[in-house]
Amino acid sequence: MFAGVGKAEGVSAKHKRNEGLMIAQNMPQLSKHINGDTVDLAALLTSKDGTYVEATNHLIWKSLNKRVASVNSEGLVKLNGKNGATIIIVTDGKSFDKIGIHVKNGKAEFIKQKNQKYDVIRKAIKSMTVKEKVGQMLMPDFRNWKGQPVTEMNDEIRELVKKYHLGGVILFRENVVTTEQTVRLVDEYKKANEDYGLLVSIDQEGGIVTRLQSGTDFPGNMALGATRSTEMAESVGHAIGSELHSLGINMNLAPVLDVNNNPDNPVIGVRSFGENPQLVADLGTAYTKGLQNSGMAATAKHFPGHGDTAVDSHLGLPSVPHEKERLLEVELYPFQQAMDEGIDAIMTAHVTFPKIDPTTVISKKDGTEINLPATLSYEVLTNLVRKEMGFKGVISTDALNMNAIVDHFGPVDAVIRAVNAGTDIVLMPVGLEEVANGLYEAVDNGEITEKRLNQSVERLLILKANRGIYKQVNETPVEDKIEHAEEIVGNQDHKALENEAARKSITLVKNDNLLPVNKNEVKSVVVIGNTYIENVKQALAFHHSSVELIKADKPLNAEQLQKVNDADLVVLGTYTFNVAGRSPSSAQMQMINQVIDTAPDKTTAIGIRNPYDIMAFPEVSAYLTQYSFRDASFRAAAETIFGMNDPSGKLPVTIYEEGLEQILYPFGHGESY
Repeated sequence: MFAGVGKAEGVSAKHKRNEGLMIAQNMPQLSKHINGDTVDLAALLTSKDGTYVEATNHLIWKSLNKRVASVNSEGLVKLNGKNGATIIIVTDGKSFDKIGIHVKNGKAEFIKQKNQKYDVIRKAIKSMTVKEKVGQMLMPDFRNWKGQPVTEMNDEIRELVKKYHLGGVILFRENVVTTEQTVRLVDEYKKANEDYGLLVSIDQEGGIVTRLQSGTDFPGNMALGATRSTEMAESVGHAIGSELHSLGINMNLAPVLDVNNNPDNPVIGVRSFGENPQLVADLGTAYTKGLQNSGMAATAKHFPGHGDTAVDSHLGLPSVPHEKERLLEVELYPFQQAMDEGIDAIMTAHVTFPKIDPTTVISKKDGTEINLPATLSYEVLTNLVRKEMGFKGVISTDALNMNAIVDHFGPVDAVIRAVNAGTDIVLMPVGLEEVANGLYEAVDNGEITEKRLNQSVERLLILKANRGIYKQVNETPVEDKIEHAEEIVGNQDHKALENEAARKSITLVKNDNLLPVNKNEVKSVVVIGNTYIENVKQALAFHHSSVELIKADKPLNAEQLQKVNDADLVVLGTYTFNVAGRSPSSAQMQMINQVIDTAPDKTTAIGIRNPYDIMAFPEVSAYLTQYSFRDASFRAAAETIFGMNDPSGKLPVTIYEEGLEQILYPFGHGESY
């Protein structure tokens, strides 16, 4: 029991006796610099056994110089724009702590107390068992349980969180159905965690990788790339972070900082801000700023860069063959900028970079010799990331259940290699029990040193402290959390931002005097396509009373072609994600070109996902691209066709002629009305 607080419900039985209150920002590992005009202080109760928890109840906060800064009852400090210094004090009636704040010419920093008692992170690491240290590094998914999506906690999962001392979990779309349900699930995960707080992560990139089913559906990175707006990127990052934070999720596996300079890339594509390293760096760091200012931990991925690949690492092992000089100028450039700006974490790519690490290993799949992927490479994760690029934050693997890893390395071998290479988070290992036991054994036999574990655990505890992620003595009642989340998730301001981002992203690539169309002069509209084509029809039908849908993914029959002839406006919707999909010989593109040949002067096409689709039908009269299959993007495309949105998007990539030899439309191209 902690003095003056009452029974510490849910807090580990390890806590024997409390050493008193301390302000977390006094930790020597945390930055002394204060960004912005507010800072949220945390009060920790530390124990003799090395553990620490956050106290929130029965605290009194006070500023000794309110002219410089004030503090509210929850420890939120507001700087008042005046030069000078103040001391912030917190007490629970039994013990107290203080921290100084000094402000000069708009720059504020903490004046920390200097005492060994504040180095609670190193003390905690000394007190932890090997199993507890390994647990901090494990981040499994509980996507499904016995064939059903996990939408609420069960006793078996709760026991696994405790048994393996898990430091993190990752959620997927199946797990986050409604706002209330998500808050309850996250709350139960945090209660199951016994010490040091739980990283709850998710891939909420926006666009095609959007997990929340109840959240705001932003159009994604390439759409933001088309807006060219760092302000928009920061606002979207902050909105995404605010929604996640309100749900109790505290780590977003975003942004994607891959430079998508390969039109044949099947896995990155519109998840990237574009093909230009500076554009990716500028928008990526802005997005990160918004995300981290909302309280979220941000994660740049997929290091050292998955953009110039033509193989999906979920399915195979891609390779980037470039020399290091080129990598530093292109692939690595956005990551270096993000590191320099203080991003919390990076995620590695299951991609080989033979010019950085030429190491070869024998594949367990077929006995062939393969290059070592970056995820498992000491040369990449330690020598390049830590020593050359100077990154001090957390490194996470990409999902270790992907074929690029699973096919060539055993589950335990892959994890041991990743840890020895320098990773801090073991993401989605294959077989939690087998991997955990394999790591314990590797430490026992000296294959992994305990010093190596300590390095990762320290980085993870620093990340948690930086983002205010602690086990709490008294959790906020879950009903209060739900009420707060329902005010944030999908709110009107976020929806307005979603629509603005979508409108500003629409890129008019080609227009032979067809657009905009006066809807009052058009009697009938025919919409043709297959994937997401109902969304195109619905968006157009909102503005026009006569819109007919022809759903087809192969050449049309005579009756359908007659409808094309009779229509006043024909709108094609194309959807591709790989080279085969946009090949002129594919059934979809044969149909598209058939329609264009039939009605050349009244046909416009929408590239629903990839902007590259026009490579297969360059003769179309008008072509616009929306980079996203989210509702706001369909609405924005329809508004653009009917002249209610003057398109301002600029291509974030180059569109080539078929064969990739001649440029069809250059980077930065975009027409308007």
